Amino acid sequence: MAARARRPVIGITLDAEPPGGYANLPWYALRENYCGIVVGAGGLPVALPHEPERSGEYLELLDGLLVTGGAFDVDPALYGAAERHRSVTLKERRTRFEWAILEGALVRGLPVLGICGGQQLLNVVLGGTLIQHIPDAIAEALPHEQPNPRTEPGHEVTIVPGTLLHRITGRRRMAVNSAHHQAAERLGPGVIASAHADDGVIEAIEAPEHGFCLGVQWHPEYRVDPADEAIVAAFVAAARERM
Repeated sequence: MAARARRPVIGITLDAEPPGGYANLPWYALRENYCGIVVGAGGLPVALPHEPERSGEYLELLDGLLVTGGAFDVDPALYGAAERHRSVTLKERRTRFEWAILEGALVRGLPVLGICGGQQLLNVVLGGTLIQHIPDAIAEALPHEQPNPRTEPGHEVTIVPGTLLHRITGRRRMAVNSAHHQAAERLGPGVIASAHADDGVIEAIEAPEHGFCLGVQWHPEYRVDPADEAIVAAFVAAARERM
């Protein structure tokens, strides 16, 4: 019998929660749709516990890295900010782990997809900064923390022609959901913006010198636009090509 071709292994970062709700001890969390869209694209998702000292060992097992979002922020001190906005909340161990494994993935040339907070961390790891609270920084900003369900679009974005995101989607506009109060501000060296909201907020970034290295501010795992599945499919395909 011929051996079955191995699926590309996609590491997905977990969220971490304090005691309460699901368990009386600290617990990890990951929405099922993150894994589902990776499986649908032909990948094999693997959840990554927050062990910064083991990030190199994890990376030996992976063909691609997906950095997820969550209800927390990157410490502003990590991008040189002198003050922390009152709205900022931290998950320090999660950030230490995601920084370590993301930095290692970039060094190794692994395909990377950052989603929402993962996009923000990607920009910081690559030397950029963040808007700490969009409503205080941008006049007449769109409701980037949309009031309607995440399973529905919140607004549209305009995609920059010639970018990786444009090549993947074949689109100049797409609908996105929106669940964030921060965004990329100054881009890191070599990082380009590949989509913007109508209020000017950067909605997608990429780093061409790192191969497939894409961050999107929305949540494609909800599949609110047909282009969402194309984004994840292209990511998994890049991981397969690297095997």
